[in-house]
Amino acid sequence: MDQFVVNIIHRPEMVPEYAEKVTGHGKAEDLGRKALLTESLDIFKTQQECAHKNGLKTTIQMTYASLFNAEAVALAKEHHEKYGDEIAMTLLGLPCEQFREKYKTKDFCIWMFSMEDKKAIVRDVFEKFYDAFGFYPESTGSYYMDADLINFIKEEYPMVKCAVATCWEEGPKAYHTCNNSWYTFMDGGPWAPWIPSKVNTHAPAANEKEDSGIVAIPHLSRDLLACYDGNGSNFGTHPQNVLRGMIYDTKTWEYPYLYNLIDQYRSLAKYNEGYSYNMMFVGPGWMNKMGRWEQPYELLLKSYEDGCAYYGKLKKEGKLVDMTMAEFADYYRQKKAYTTPECALWKDILYGTDKQLFWYCDPFMRACVSMDQGGAIVDLRPYAAKLEWPIGIGTPHIQDASYPFLIQEKYRAGYFTHYAGEGTVRSAKVCYGGEEIDLCLCRTHAKFRQEGGKRSLVLDPVELVFADGLTLKLQTIHHFKEGSSSIETERHILSMSDPNAEVTIREYMVACYGTTEYTEDMSSLTLEVKSEDHTETIPYEYKCREAALAGAKEVSCTLPPIKTRVAMTADGEDKTGFIREGYAFSPMFTLGWEGKVKEQEVFRTWLNLERAD
Repeated sequence: MDQFVVNIIHRPEMVPEYAEKVTGHGKAEDLGRKALLTESLDIFKTQQECAHKNGLKTTIQMTYASLFNAEAVALAKEHHEKYGDEIAMTLLGLPCEQFREKYKTKDFCIWMFSMEDKKAIVRDVFEKFYDAFGFYPESTGSYYMDADLINFIKEEYPMVKCAVATCWEEGPKAYHTCNNSWYTFMDGGPWAPWIPSKVNTHAPAANEKEDSGIVAIPHLSRDLLACYDGNGSNFGTHPQNVLRGMIYDTKTWEYPYLYNLIDQYRSLAKYNEGYSYNMMFVGPGWMNKMGRWEQPYELLLKSYEDGCAYYGKLKKEGKLVDMTMAEFADYYRQKKAYTTPECALWKDILYGTDKQLFWYCDPFMRACVSMDQGGAIVDLRPYAAKLEWPIGIGTPHIQDASYPFLIQEKYRAGYFTHYAGEGTVRSAKVCYGGEEIDLCLCRTHAKFRQEGGKRSLVLDPVELVFADGLTLKLQTIHHFKEGSSSIETERHILSMSDPNAEVTIREYMVACYGTTEYTEDMSSLTLEVKSEDHTETIPYEYKCREAALAGAKEVSCTLPPIKTRVAMTADGEDKTGFIREGYAFSPMFTLGWEGKVKEQEVFRTWLNLERAD
């Protein structure tokens, strides 16, 4: 039977994000103002009541500020005893009078502090927690927790087993929709629970040696299509996200999208051996009496009551299991092996389109395939490199915690791009009679298939029509073999109007590296095409150079800045491998293969990732 697991997480954030400015009515900032603290605690009580009356247990993530409030501490103890709620500790909610006085800063994102300050803050928070409760927490979290921070916490407080550790696709898109003011970049991580590696939080551990010792969960469960295309803060199973996205009927105050989103997460059990996960992580700042965004308090409250009621209904029907974070960590360790991937065949449930995306994540890569672009790979993160990426003051990455991409259509254009340049994408062109058709232009749909350790994305065939009259049916299948750090792609020529015709398939990958829209310095990259007895090398100098070898064995690019080597291979001896250097206006690189195929034949290629050093 499928198992849908839900974490409901609340935090008594005594000085909620945003709330001081909203409730202050223009008064000078006062984080200790009694009205602010009282309202925040009242909202926390309301949220807890919404969960409990629907038979749901919660994880209470105590904030640093809440540890100074005797009523908040007493409530946590009472709800732990009465409802089985877990008392945990969050590294969100740091700002309060005591914190400002001690650390002399307005910073509040734990991952952005210097490592010295991170250690001091963690010890401070955890010891204050112990003083309040007589034990240390088993769960913690933040918007993002870098690997060095997680490693330190696990070393100092080994009982910690679960953490909220990243916010899915919280990068440039979120930054832009916050008026270029939200300096938290953390794109490129998993959207579902995972075991982070000791080296990089985003990259799942491949084995026990890489295991950081915790199970990580995302900060909110996002819409894996709407969030990817737009601002994730508008599309999540946090009810007030849905309100912020204006995805509700303004007259009736109904929001079917919220329930559809929860149900789509339930459906992911089909692709993950009967298991699916969802979480709701809510702070009090969203429900203050002054309202939030354009919504009145009454709607904010209704949305949360309705969201909890829907989870409660599913639980009563035997379709949902509610767990605390610590309980979930134990469950996840029993359920998943290190190399077990997370898969999601996701459809549009918001805009009314026919669009589908497939997401795949394992210890070696995160990939996204777009059926709207003929099965092109439109996002690729090389986790195989396990890239060291220290973050915070005193490191090269003060705000940018993102895992770098090789392909990212939103930040580096994808197929639909400026006429003079190229965008990042992995696709193929079919050529005949001097004409070429890119599969990115062939919209289709896909089905998921699993056979043992191989997950396959089987696309519906597409029909290509050439100007001189030839038509053919082509089917694409992507195979993801567990533990392989490779994507196998098959192009099947199912039929042709002229059974004797021969077409050329040109498989290609246009790529680069980075974490934002802005180009990085490509001059350290090296392109290679190899045969048994010859190698052509192009050191990247922005000169538009190309090289090709008939009967090649491999084409590759080494990217020292992200310690990644990406390569493509093809089956058969009759294929030609090619490489192409970009130029300053289009700073990409291209790897590819070309060969001729006939009816009922298959063109196979493999995209392989590894650490460069």
